Amino acid sequence: MGIKILIIEDEEKILSLMEDFLQTEGYDIVTSKDGKTAVSRFVEHKPDIVILDWMLPQMNGLDVCRYFRQIGEPGIIMVTAKTEETDKIVGLEMGADDYLTKPFSLRELSARIRSLLRRMNRSDSGVQSNVLKRGDLTIYEESLQAYKGDQELRLTPTEFKLLHMLAAKPGRVYSRMQLLQHAFEEEFVIDERTVDSHISKLRKKIEDNIDQPVYIQTVYGFGYRFGAKHEN
Repeated sequence: MGIKILIIEDEEKILSLMEDFLQTEGYDIVTSKDGKTAVSRFVEHKPDIVILDWMLPQMNGLDVCRYFRQIGEPGIIMVTAKTEETDKIVGLEMGADDYLTKPFSLRELSARIRSLLRRMNRSDSGVQSNVLKRGDLTIYEESLQAYKGDQELRLTPTEFKLLHMLAAKPGRVYSRMQLLQHAFEEEFVIDERTVDSHISKLRKKIEDNIDQPVYIQTVYGFGYRFGAKHEN
């Protein structure tokens, strides 16, 4: 099966151009013209890559991006006419992996997709590795051990799960719900804010200054990420 791409764009001409071009590039294409339909298409088709327009009817692109990040791990390229740096930062903090400003060439879009796929493949390989080295942290998946320098960290199973999930993909933003579902196997409902408590305890064990964390960073209004500069 080939790489599946979901294109979400309300401008018919742009949508058609991207669809035709990417099909000739060998990708399997699914399309949507509004946010609500995009959500159902995402659940149904489980795309590898999402090309997401910022301004959409019924549900805007930022809300769609946030929702996708809560239920899956696609590569997301945000497409918009907005040119301000603050807009780009907002999009990335909501979970977008890359950002294209209109107008753009189809060749540039293709290059961004290939680049994103390479990054995703590297990240997936990192998840399967038995050992993660991030800055002065070393994390051993099989033995459930973690070290800061030569000092072993005394982590609870939940803290270890959270640390490993975040460190496996530096820079990737995870919602509290995603972290909650990964760290807790119980079927009963747990308050999402429980994650904050565990993150706070984890920071005390791995950060030099918990008031200015460099490993586990807060993305306000969404969740947490592992500092990208610590990707080895």
